[in-house]
Amino acid sequence: MGQDRGKYDFYIGLGLAISSSIFIGGSFILKKKGLLRLARKGSMRAGQGGHAYLKEWLWWAGLLSMGAGEAANFAAYAFAPATLVTPLGALSVLVSAVLSSYFLTERLNLHGKLGCLLSILGSTTMVIHAPQEEEISSLEHMARKLVDPGFLVFATLVIIVALIFIFVVGPRHGQTNILVYITICSVIGALSVSCVKGLGIAIKEAIAGKSVVGNPLAWILLLGLVACVSTQINYLNKALDIFNTSLVTPIYYVFFTTSVLTCSAILFKEWEHMGTDDVIGTLSGFLTIIVGIFLLHAFKDISVSLATLAVSMRKEEKAFPAANGMASHHSYELLHNDSTGDMEDREMGLPFDSISRRNGAMNAS
Repeated sequence: MGQDRGKYDFYIGLGLAISSSIFIGGSFILKKKGLLRLARKGSMRAGQGGHAYLKEWLWWAGLLSMGAGEAANFAAYAFAPATLVTPLGALSVLVSAVLSSYFLTERLNLHGKLGCLLSILGSTTMVIHAPQEEEISSLEHMARKLVDPGFLVFATLVIIVALIFIFVVGPRHGQTNILVYITICSVIGALSVSCVKGLGIAIKEAIAGKSVVGNPLAWILLLGLVACVSTQINYLNKALDIFNTSLVTPIYYVFFTTSVLTCSAILFKEWEHMGTDDVIGTLSGFLTIIVGIFLLHAFKDISVSLATLAVSMRKEEKAFPAANGMASHHSYELLHNDSTGDMEDREMGLPFDSISRRNGAMNAS
């Protein structure tokens, strides 16, 4: 019965994670459209410290869509392991890429379509090999995990890196280097997922009739989540405003997912319950998603499609026999000229000169 319940929770978490990706992928487009409208109006841009986007309804629609996606994502962590939920965020990249081609006039070429296919295949592989049991089932267990020395070292490093990027690197290179703001969002995101996981467990305990309001850990996790999400939204807005959506989305996915998988391995230790084949399958699926995302966006400015490939192949087929024909014709002319010269030599009675010339041609060849 418990095993059936675990599978039931697993599929609930899977469905919530997929719906989350759809909402979040759409939110990128809505927020970008709002920021572009503000830029056309001449308002101070978010990347320059402006907050005019708070008066733009499209930006708010994007925020609400992202809120719905994060809520679904929040619930997914309560039912499924982080190793499954986080990598499925690749689907939001697909949604964002497809919608960008329609609403932001950003092309989706043949490389992009292949990237979408690889991302879907990679996500499917990760779903098949993801762990189907939960490691942490109560707030008391969560509290013991949070004071584990390995996680304390990881959390300290994350906070130090985030502060250095916010106060030192960001003011100097944030406007020119796309990795600065994305790194801040990603490392902070690892902690936000930990908070979400803990709050999801608290909600499940509350539904089961246990008292969690008086537990200080629940409030600590809630405050930590608010602080992390606020920081992520702020710096993600700056990255979206300054750089292309098709670049921000995949890089953010790779950095964020890597941070979360590292945090999951240290805190939740879900990987300890996975067999070798499942670990290899999960990592292979993740790498396949990364390759798909790379194809999706690295060649986005190259106009390649099945039609253009067919045209180029036909041109090459036409050029190849034409080149062969010219070469044959040229060889025929050389042989003809050479034989004509030999006949003239014979007629003039110069056999030794003719033989030496032919020998010279043979030696040269």
